[in-house]
Amino acid sequence: MIDIANLVEKSSFKGNYFSPDIYLQGDFEFGLLENRSGSRLLALPQPLLEALYATLEDELGQGSSVALFSCGRWWGRNFYQRFADELGEYYGKPLAEMNMIQFIQCLKECWKAHGWGILDIDLKYYQNGFLVPQIYNSPFAQFAPQNKYPMCFLEAGILSSFFSKLTGEDLHCVQTNCESMGANSNYFVIGLEERIKTIESWRKEGHNHDKIMELLCSN
Repeated sequence: MIDIANLVEKSSFKGNYFSPDIYLQGDFEFGLLENRSGSRLLALPQPLLEALYATLEDELGQGSSVALFSCGRWWGRNFYQRFADELGEYYGKPLAEMNMIQFIQCLKECWKAHGWGILDIDLKYYQNGFLVPQIYNSPFAQFAPQNKYPMCFLEAGILSSFFSKLTGEDLHCVQTNCESMGANSNYFVIGLEERIKTIESWRKEGHNHDKIMELLCSN
């Protein structure tokens, strides 16, 4: 007869590490916010995000996009290291040993727990050398200047740096669709810079995300 108690004890199944009611902890009286490992978290309120966009635009003009992307790259490197360390300790194995489905699910839950919106990763173009993240309800788009151009430079920087660390390749990320311009979601394309550098010009020509992916894959 199978010993159920022994089976449960040896089971490697674990719940969602990023479950918000467990992952997010803090002392609201003292204004402290931490995750379940004790690392400090920073809240970005709407006025701060709006002021960040406005100030950078006043000081740098269109160069603000470069500054935001660079900040995202720095943020993404640290985000990846914390993500890898915490999941490695929780599951008892490095990210490299996680299967793709488990990894993507953890990343989606992590993204949501931090309040960055709802993330999905389209692997349809993986064999062509591209990853396509899609984000809904992004606060970085919601509080950015509206109806100008794709504004999620912070997210693009985070994604490019995160997947560069994950793959060991120097990857770039370009946004093709943005909620700040009335789209239903934000689309990004991750790949080698020389392969995706034409996306910006195609977007300015008026091509939508699906057409841009068609052009990328045909090239």
